[in-house]
Amino acid sequence: MIDGRLEKLARVLVDYSVEAREGEQVVVFGEVGAEPLVKAIYARLLQVGAVPVLQLQLLGMQELFFEHAQDIHYESIPSIRRFVAEEADAEIGIKAPSNTRALANVDPARQQALAGLNRPLSEIMLQKNRWMLTLFPTSALAQEANMGLAEYEDFAFSAMGLDRADPVRYWQEKSKEQARLKERLEEARELRIVGPGTDLTLSVEGRTFVNSAGRRNMPCGEVFTGPIEDSADGHVTFGVPAAIGGREVAGARLRFEGGKVVESGAEKGGEYLESLLDTDAGARYLGEVGIGTNYNIGRASGNVLFDEKLGGTVHLAIGRSYKETGGLNDSSVHTDLVCDLRAGGELYADGELIQKDGRFLDFDLGG
Repeated sequence: MIDGRLEKLARVLVDYSVEAREGEQVVVFGEVGAEPLVKAIYARLLQVGAVPVLQLQLLGMQELFFEHAQDIHYESIPSIRRFVAEEADAEIGIKAPSNTRALANVDPARQQALAGLNRPLSEIMLQKNRWMLTLFPTSALAQEANMGLAEYEDFAFSAMGLDRADPVRYWQEKSKEQARLKERLEEARELRIVGPGTDLTLSVEGRTFVNSAGRRNMPCGEVFTGPIEDSADGHVTFGVPAAIGGREVAGARLRFEGGKVVESGAEKGGEYLESLLDTDAGARYLGEVGIGTNYNIGRASGNVLFDEKLGGTVHLAIGRSYKETGGLNDSSVHTDLVCDLRAGGELYADGELIQKDGRFLDFDLGG
């Protein structure tokens, strides 16, 4: 039943993901649609002796902000919000949208301005390296994935490893296998991604790959780094549609020269994609290349939290790099786009084929 899986998920998030300890203050950001999971996490934090601090968002609050906010609301972060970020030992965020298209008609410039304003808060928690983002299945998410709610619950919780007797051990074992992939990738100077409408090379020489196995996102399953900023060369087609800022971007195409996006297009959402690329100077450069390793995710679902982890895909993020990778690109944008290699795709490291048709040749990451 769903209640048992939520208890498992709460244990994974509290005990494994953020490793909450006695006396620590853990902020739980949740949308009201996630009430059952928020309660499970709250109970588990109390059980381990941590101090939960709840911040809940009502339905429709984002829409109200963009409808009524004045220029002053985009100028500075309220000091109380900065204080909470600085004092928190860890954070757990839970998405539970009731409408995935609620912001579809909001001015992109306003959305990007708010993202830029909130960036210092994100940087504070990134430095602490104890944060987690997950979601709670809702009818809106199920509809986005073309599933019924019960089907989507099974899909989501399987991707999180909650159908295992011991999900924490599952993620620990996955981390060990991903560590082998990380080691191989850090030996490489250049990656080449080949697939339908795709032939892109980029340098990763000297960069650090991050083994992400349940510590940051849930579901998880990826190994990523920040590529050398001026190295991307070629073209890439993103076969997995992306939901960005309440809009759908499908069939996106980018062409790179000297690391910079010099041409872009999309079957749907092309104007919005172009607006993201024009946000600032860093938005036309890559901040991340990630390799999905979660083969328990059966298919794309229109949610990047899942789709970028999908085994057999590679995702590229335009914009900001994560400092821990050694990446230097700076931007208020960090937008992931997913390239599907499961049908006719290949991934090379220094000319050596390491993945074909979405399956690794030397690594057991099949779930």
